[in-house]
Amino acid sequence: MGSGGGLEGSGEGATVVGPQAVAYLYPWDLVGDPLMVARLVSAGFEHVSVAAAYHSVRASTPQHPLHRFVVAERAALYRPVRSAVWARRSLRPFSAPWTGREDSFKHAVEALDAGGLRVSAWVVLTHNTTLGREHRDLAVSNCFGDSYDWALCPANAEVREYAALLATEAVRDLALEGVSLEACGQLGVEHGSHHEKTAWAYSPLGEEILSICCCGACQRSWEAEGMDARATVQALKEAFETAERQHDGAVGAPEEVLGAATAASLLTCRQHHCDALLEEVLGSLLSADDSLRITLHAQASPWATGASPGLTPSSAQRPNAVLVPIQATSTNIAGDVAAARHLVPPEVSVAAYVNLLAPIAPDDFDEHASRLLKAGADELHLYHFGLANPERLPLFSRLTSTRR
Repeated sequence: MGSGGGLEGSGEGATVVGPQAVAYLYPWDLVGDPLMVARLVSAGFEHVSVAAAYHSVRASTPQHPLHRFVVAERAALYRPVRSAVWARRSLRPFSAPWTGREDSFKHAVEALDAGGLRVSAWVVLTHNTTLGREHRDLAVSNCFGDSYDWALCPANAEVREYAALLATEAVRDLALEGVSLEACGQLGVEHGSHHEKTAWAYSPLGEEILSICCCGACQRSWEAEGMDARATVQALKEAFETAERQHDGAVGAPEEVLGAATAASLLTCRQHHCDALLEEVLGSLLSADDSLRITLHAQASPWATGASPGLTPSSAQRPNAVLVPIQATSTNIAGDVAAARHLVPPEVSVAAYVNLLAPIAPDDFDEHASRLLKAGADELHLYHFGLANPERLPLFSRLTSTRR
């Protein structure tokens, strides 16, 4: 598809030309705010992605006329949770009473549609702390036996079935442009929970080792590949200790401390589970509506976990767009986009997931956006219009002003 984008002018007031710009919202950004749609239209947006199933969060609402914070107490489906659909399933989503509406996502879609905006459903799949606590046998665990309650492991068939049904229930009976799939894979160490006290405790390589899941389902898959599960867990512990002894940031690959053969087998198992998850989700979604445009949150690093897990040779081919997370303060933003562009075929778009709330100076943003486009970004997905205060809102408009 090519980038199709560039910059017009330079310095303050320069604007990005060409790429599709997508704004991200929560349902409560629209519930009770009759002016939100007008603000989006005024900012020049044509396409909005709204959370339809999302994890727990405490969110600011600086533009809302009625409140300044919303606390989503747990991961929830922002549609009615239908008993007939979820009956006899141990994994089932929770409703979201904090929105004040049983079907807040549908309300948001209808409001945006009335304003002439195209809408995608933003669906978070395997990130659910409440379900992880209730079903620790289905959660990711590391080689020391620590359970990552926030992370449902896709090695479990029950988790994959839950994710596929969750995605389908999120979009049912609505005319949508597409679906944006977040956490469609395995989560790992990183988790921004309340009063997190884990930052900088371990090296990046150590965290990658601690993000290799050792749950029962994963160990069974290792054994199916001819590995000794007990010996592999011990090897992971020793690899972690080696990574931490190296320190100095311990930047490297798991292959360096695990050995190439063990690392390859572990990565193959993880990728198999992630591919199975994506296939079940896509099969369910597209059987319901084969016109949906699929955006997959992912990144090029094969060992990456989290909201944007590593691409696999198969998953790189499957979506219509791959959405790459961009850290505004990173020195390698162009490299992250270029690496994804190299992995996906020409017909798959590469989208840059840009956090406009990050500590980037408004005057530096044009150069920031230009590097992304030159590296191969076809789309710019902007996080997060509902969270933006008056100081940040002009950045959203600068990306869309030439498209109005």
